[in-house]
Amino acid sequence: MAYLEKMFIDYAKIYVKAGQGGSGACSFRREKHVPKGGPDGGDGGRGGHIILRVDPHLHTLIDFKYKRHYVARHGQHGMGKKRHGRAAADIVVRVPAGTVVKDAETGTVLADLTEPGQELIVARGGRGGRGNAHFATPTHQAPREWEVGEPGEERWLVLELKLIADVGLVGKPNAGKSTLLSRLSAARPRIADYPFTTLQPNLGIVRLDDMKSLVMADIPGLIEGAHEGKGLGLQFLRHIERTRILLYMIDPTTDPVEETYRVLHRELQQYSQTLVQKPSVLALTKRDLWETDYLKKYQNAFDFPVLGISALKNEGLDELKWQLWKLLVKVREEEPLTSVSM
Repeated sequence: MAYLEKMFIDYAKIYVKAGQGGSGACSFRREKHVPKGGPDGGDGGRGGHIILRVDPHLHTLIDFKYKRHYVARHGQHGMGKKRHGRAAADIVVRVPAGTVVKDAETGTVLADLTEPGQELIVARGGRGGRGNAHFATPTHQAPREWEVGEPGEERWLVLELKLIADVGLVGKPNAGKSTLLSRLSAARPRIADYPFTTLQPNLGIVRLDDMKSLVMADIPGLIEGAHEGKGLGLQFLRHIERTRILLYMIDPTTDPVEETYRVLHRELQQYSQTLVQKPSVLALTKRDLWETDYLKKYQNAFDFPVLGISALKNEGLDELKWQLWKLLVKVREEEPLTSVSM
């Protein structure tokens, strides 16, 4: 159970059903001195809504692994003496920031929930039925008509979580992304010398000083064919969509730099054209194993910053952090005053 609690779940399918409205009452006023009073049936109460609400303390959809059905109560029926039934309580379902809500049947995106406290009614409770007091007319003074409450909405939903981060690490498996994140932040991702050590996204807060910090996401490595779902491709690419900056990481001691970059760039482009339009930085890793002059060749080959780093030896990391910060400030200044879009 302890292992499951740490799992990162970024996809869920849930069923939601709002409550039915209460029925209106068929009742007549009956008092000691009014033996044949008029209709006084009250209205039924509204059925409960199903509401999704963003909880900033949640970071995964794992709760939906154990509970997939959410059904609200019906509204109370109307009563005599024109007493209306109570509306049923709404059910509030908490989700993490970055949750995209889709209709499971049509695939239509219903909302992109990114702000703490943001809410979305995904199933509306049925309206309560009217009591017979509503049907009285001068020529129909003793109506026995009343309405049944309307049914609540029901549907299957797909929830997809896309991490919200300032910097997304892009690289092949074993490019050193997890090692870099562990050196720049307090995050402790699993690190080992074999592919796909990182099986789930990891977030880390990178602090530059007391007033400046950025969020960095270490996401499973990208391989050729990832846009088609190979490796951990689709899981990876879903999360990289929201990041403001891409930090490409390539190990020049094992991979040809320009060819590796083309593969990574092509996979991002085939998944989404907007991904490759994000501001980028290229970090060549294991700087302690190659000559400094080697870097100049690639600084002239790319039209964005190229830096050399060694996470193991802590070389070039400060320069990298400030380069990312400078780029991030520029991106934030150009952003509209709305939340990060899909």
